[in-house]
Formats: sequence, C-alpha cells, structure tokens
Amino acid sequence: MKILVTGGCGFIGSAVVRRALGEGFAVVNVDAITYAGDPDNIGPAQDSPRYAFEYADVCDAEAMAQIFARHLPDAVLHLAAESHVDRSIDGPLSFVRTNITGTATLLEAARAHLTRLPDSRRAGFRFHHVSTDEVFGTLGEEGAFDEASPYDPNSPYSASKASSDMLVRAWHRTYGLPVVITNTSNNYGPYQHPEKLIPTVIVNGLEGRPIPLYGRGAQVRDWLYVEDHAAALLRVLVHGQTGETYCIGGESERSNFDIVRMVCAALDRARPRDWPHADLIRFVADRPGHDFRYAISNAKIETDLGWRPSVDLESGIARTVRWYLDHEPWWNAIRERGFTGARLGLKRA
Repeated sequence: MKILVTGGCGFIGSAVVRRALGEGFAVVNVDAITYAGDPDNIGPAQDSPRYAFEYADVCDAEAMAQIFARHLPDAVLHLAAESHVDRSIDGPLSFVRTNITGTATLLEAARAHLTRLPDSRRAGFRFHHVSTDEVFGTLGEEGAFDEASPYDPNSPYSASKASSDMLVRAWHRTYGLPVVITNTSNNYGPYQHPEKLIPTVIVNGLEGRPIPLYGRGAQVRDWLYVEDHAAALLRVLVHGQTGETYCIGGESERSNFDIVRMVCAALDRARPRDWPHADLIRFVADRPGHDFRYAISNAKIETDLGWRPSVDLESGIARTVRWYLDHEPWWNAIRERGFTGARLGLKRA
C-alpha cells in the first residue's frame, strides 16, 4: 500500500512516516516545512526506496492534483495542520487557512483522484483525517469524550479542527469519499517542538530557566505517547470501517501540575543538580479560554480494532527526557531558526 501522508515532517506526522516505512508501506510525505516541520525528523528512514518527499502546501490545489497524479496513492493520512492553541489565539487566520481551506483542498484532490483509479484499487482507497479531542470542548470532574460526544470547541485552533472534521464528513456523505476520522488526546515524545508543555519543561529545566505553568496547573489532560498514536493511526487506516470515527486516548489522565512535576523528577534522575528541577516552576497568567479537562475513551478502537496504548506515562516521560538529552543539537537548531520560547496566546479583545 502507498500512503500519502500530509504534514509528515512534523511531530506526529514524522512518527507515522517512520512507523509506516518500518511496517513495509510506501510513503509519499507532503509537507510545506513550516516552523514545526523538519525533513530530518524522518531520520534514516528517509533513505528508504519506498519513501518520497514532496515540498508543497495542502492549500495549493494545483500542487495537490499533480502530487496525486504523480504518485497514485492508495490512501491519504491527513495530519498537516496548525496545532498550537497559543498561536491560534495570537494568529487565528493561519489556522483557518491551513486547517479548513487546506483540508477542503485536499478532499477535492482526493475525490478527483478516486474517480481516476481503476475499480480494483478504488474499493480499497481511504482518506484518514486526523483530529483532536479539543473539538469536544471541556469536561467536568468526571466522564470522558467518545465518538458520540457533541462538538463544542473553545479556541480558534479547536474550532478550525472541528470545521475540518465536518468537511470530511460532508465529502463522505455528499460525494461518497471513503473516509475515517480519528480524534486523539495530548501527544508527547521525541521530535515535539519546544513550544509544547513537556519539551518546554525539559529544555527550561536543562538550562536552569523558569518553567512556566498556566494558572495553578489544575487543567487535566490525557497523555498519549506519540509512537503509540502512530500505531493506532495505521491500524485505523488499514482496518477501520469507512465513515466511522475512532477516539484514541492514552489512558493517562494527569493535571498539568502533576505532569510538570513528573518531568522534573525524570530530569532529577537523568541530569541531577544540587537542587530539584521542580524549584524552577513558576505560575503564570492562564491562557484565555483554557479548557479545564480532556479525557477520551478507547472503548471503540479497543473493541473494534484491538488497539490499546502500550507505553505507560512514567516510561514514556523517561524515554522523552532521555531523547531530548541525547538530541540537544536538534532543539538548539530550532532556536537558531528564531524560536525564542516567548509566551504566546495572551491577546484579548
């Protein structure tokens, strides 16, 4: 099977590309190489004869049509997106462009491609759209999101992803495009941009700089190791039922405060100082409209497809800390390209 992966140079996308190549798939990686993407995230796997890279923007209809015609993929795994909530608060229109217009453009390219495939290949074609649990809004103290949860997005990022989910369903119902959708919880692991919470704690902790924590750190998230997520996405792509949605969670709910303390403790073990890294924690002004809690049920994907996360949170954080310790040139290069680690998402009306 040949898979066209959009956003394959990003954090989750590169994990998918590496795993797909390892499992014997052919991969066409389409990426515009924004600040969060790097072709080197693919690692040695990019030397595979089954790997091809296309530098292109999913909003470019002509480029998408040419890429489909050139590579004739059997499936699409659509991960290309603007994804940082803080950035969406400061600059929402780029999220509308990439996440909404880009998804619609890709859907149209896939629809045209499907009509040109021979019947023998058309029956197996899939368009897998990767989304987030943030489209469901916020939870109280109890309960979990599942595939029947109503949409209630609260940030420009989550609203743009909710919009893209609806477009994918519309292309399925109106045009018969064979689609599957997945909504996932917070990912963490190797190659995550330093703007996100866990890498921020690691990098600031290593350099002895303050570790910012929004509000009192009471917000609760479900954490999923990125390589587990990659395995789930490929499972859904190959075995999921057309027209269905699957929630993918990590079964690891923790408050942001607890996560930061866990990462600090892992740093204490891996790179001891004369004082605990948790001493660097500083509470800062909360993000506008910060959702209180996300949790997601794996019941459907476990029952229907036999998938569960394999990496527990403590092991995953230890692996992640070790990776950042061993790959300091990788995150230093991001800073050399202009990332300062400055706080974003403070704009108010």
